[in-house]
Amino acid sequence: MKGDRHSRVVSWLKVLFPLIALALLSTLFLLSRAIEPQAVIPFADKEVQERLRDQQITGPFYSGTTADGDLISFSAEKLTTPGGETGTNEAEDIKATLDLEGGSKITLHSNSGRFDTGAEAAELAGNVRVSTSTGYEILSERMISNLTTLDLQSPGPVRATSPAGEITAGSMAITNRQNSAGSQLLFTKGVKLIYTPQATKE
Repeated sequence: MKGDRHSRVVSWLKVLFPLIALALLSTLFLLSRAIEPQAVIPFADKEVQERLRDQQITGPFYSGTTADGDLISFSAEKLTTPGGETGTNEAEDIKATLDLEGGSKITLHSNSGRFDTGAEAAELAGNVRVSTSTGYEILSERMISNLTTLDLQSPGPVRATSPAGEITAGSMAITNRQNSAGSQLLFTKGVKLIYTPQATKE
């Protein structure tokens, strides 16, 4: 009698143990499927999220023509779309060149800039430097530019060197507005010129 009972218990355990093992394996499998990917590779997920939020282009280059027929080229170290704002971009280490229809040339450098294509405007900031083929070198901390026509303005103080000497002014504009006789370089608000006579050519 005891032998039969022992045999039945052994037989049940032979069936029960594999079932328990199978249940444990199934539980482990389900738990592994439930683990979130970011808990395993948080750095990779964070990097992906940042790139999705702040779209980034390294070394962008653009060239085209303004509404007035001036040729413009633009390059930067990096271009981003912060916060996914449509039509808004920020750039670092900017260089732009304008070949004006009248024959002169303007080169611009800036540490950074923000571009709003909807408003057709750009705001440049940080050591903005403008050079012209007519001999002007202009420095400002901030300039505002139109993206479709020649209209570059410094709302704050500027320092410049020119063929006539050194210039300081409260503001400056390079513009080619309608009804104007070609491009114009205008210094306004307390303009001071330290005249430097040119050496007489032999």
